[in-house]
Amino acid sequence: MARLNRTRLALGLLSLLLLAIGSVWWQDSFDPSSPAVSPPGHDPAFVPSMRGTEPDGDLRTLQGGTQTGEIGLPVYAELKRLFDYYLSAVGEQDIDAITSQTSAEIDRRLPLSQAPEAKRLLGLYLAFKRELAELEKRPNLSGPGVQAIRRRLLAMQDLRSQYFSAKETEGMFGFEDAYDNDAVARLEISQNPELNAAQKKEQLAMIEASMPAHLREDREASRVVVRIELQAQAMRASAASDDDIYRMRAKELDPQAASRLAEVDKEELAWKIRIANYLDRRRDLLKTHANGTDTERQRALGELQESQFTSDERRRLAAYEQ
Repeated sequence: MARLNRTRLALGLLSLLLLAIGSVWWQDSFDPSSPAVSPPGHDPAFVPSMRGTEPDGDLRTLQGGTQTGEIGLPVYAELKRLFDYYLSAVGEQDIDAITSQTSAEIDRRLPLSQAPEAKRLLGLYLAFKRELAELEKRPNLSGPGVQAIRRRLLAMQDLRSQYFSAKETEGMFGFEDAYDNDAVARLEISQNPELNAAQKKEQLAMIEASMPAHLREDREASRVVVRIELQAQAMRASAASDDDIYRMRAKELDPQAASRLAEVDKEELAWKIRIANYLDRRRDLLKTHANGTDTERQRALGELQESQFTSDERRRLAAYEQ
């Protein structure tokens, strides 16, 4: 399951990178006027979307001097997973609550000698994320082309070096850098107009042959996930039950991964139902205000959206309103 999580994290990072470095939701999350949706302690889970999950980051195997406060290389990556786990609550909690919760988890899971160093890294990570959101405003980093993607990747890595040492960067971002550099190199080959099909195939084969073993393993893991989800779709089309799909996933992965994917299925179905309901109400509202002013329609639509969705969710609605 850890390997599956790491693969998804790398894929998620690259997807965000392809869209743009940073994001509006992250920048807005630092607005002190942004309300928290769920107060800490209201539910055993930090936020509703985390129900049934455990915080990421395996900090049990500590490398380095526990008496000196040093943190070993493997733990850097696990700390970042812990940071990202709680930062996924942006939109449901404000950044102060997320920082406080992450710090409390650090105190709970790390020796007293190492907690201050982990909290220092958390502070740097948050500062880096703030700056990362600003990069997307640079005109020279915009655009979907592979050259723009390469510029965004290099700009992100350059910014990171201003916050983290070489050792910290290797530990926290080494795997993601390897994955992203590999993906961008493949894009550059596939989009190179000076190469014919045979030349592209040859160069891609060279990249594949030189790929580090851990990266090859995770690429294979991602292919497994895609294959399993395609199989699940085919089973649904054949009227297979949720239990049938769970057992197939448990056999291919493990019971924990199958349970999490089942939760994702439920969340996706619930979201689709909410969107369908919203679109129905939106159509009715537009008919009701057909003779009103644009300002009146926009105000009514805003009130409808605010009554149905969080601020983070509302940023996704445009994709469904076409």
